[in-house]
Amino acid sequence: MSDDNMAASIDLSGKSAIVTGSGRGIGRATALALAGAGASVIVNDLDGDAVEEVVATVSEAGGRAAPAVHAIGSSEAAQACIETALSAFGRLDIMVTNAGNLRDRVLWNTGDEDFDSVIETHLRGTFTCARAAARHFREAGGGGRLILVSSLAGQRGNFGQTAYSAAKAGIAAMTRTWSMELAKARVTVNAIVPNALTRMTSTIPALQGYAEAAERGEPLPDNLRASIGIGTAEDVAPLAVFLASDRSSTITGQCIGIGGDRLSLWSHPQEKQAALCKGGWSADEIAERWASDFAGLEESVGITMDGL
Repeated sequence: MSDDNMAASIDLSGKSAIVTGSGRGIGRATALALAGAGASVIVNDLDGDAVEEVVATVSEAGGRAAPAVHAIGSSEAAQACIETALSAFGRLDIMVTNAGNLRDRVLWNTGDEDFDSVIETHLRGTFTCARAAARHFREAGGGGRLILVSSLAGQRGNFGQTAYSAAKAGIAAMTRTWSMELAKARVTVNAIVPNALTRMTSTIPALQGYAEAAERGEPLPDNLRASIGIGTAEDVAPLAVFLASDRSSTITGQCIGIGGDRLSLWSHPQEKQAALCKGGWSADEIAERWASDFAGLEESVGITMDGL
């Protein structure tokens, strides 16, 4: 590495981070990447063995890590993660809310327990962990980073993912709201929209073979990495490192996609077309104006994987 590149490299030394759901997949890759950039990392997962493996990997590489074995969702679990960071490292600068699960079902087959489980971990877990971190950031007065994890399903919808799509769309909405609420406290809030071959995607028939190949360490084809923008968990982690750094201090309230070779900035929902009818609209008037002013402008839905 040249001196110029060394000077430009991101250094998180002296900072402390929590990464929820970091026993495997994107969370694990993120925890390792943050530690590799110099941050001290709280490794959270409900699987204690997975947590210990990641902590050991960080330590063996010369980094600092501590375990926090909790099922994310409750306020108590969120606060326990904060307290572990303060006890182990004396500070908290970065919260990455990555923990999640899947209970994929079409709407009519989605049970109450399936729905509640996904919402509890993804949406409530993001809320409780972000709230605990925000309270600490505001009290400590040194600013901070909230890095949330949304998804393509939350942006576009996805067949068979009622609860997951709802939770991830909610996380995108909370990103925008919290970026405004925490601006005065110098806390940035952004959401990563990852696209990676993990345990969560390996159940998709079209991706199963690629997921198995990636697990064996085989390179992925260009059409996957570039055109579709899907890669490995390790391809996602650098975005978290960037968002945790001082070089992202002016970026907040954004949903940022990354996968394979592709980095993208997602637009926010906004009015696309509007019409006026003085005195209000009747159903007939809506039908007439829809045909003349709105037909053909409807938005598409779903995640496309053209080329597979």
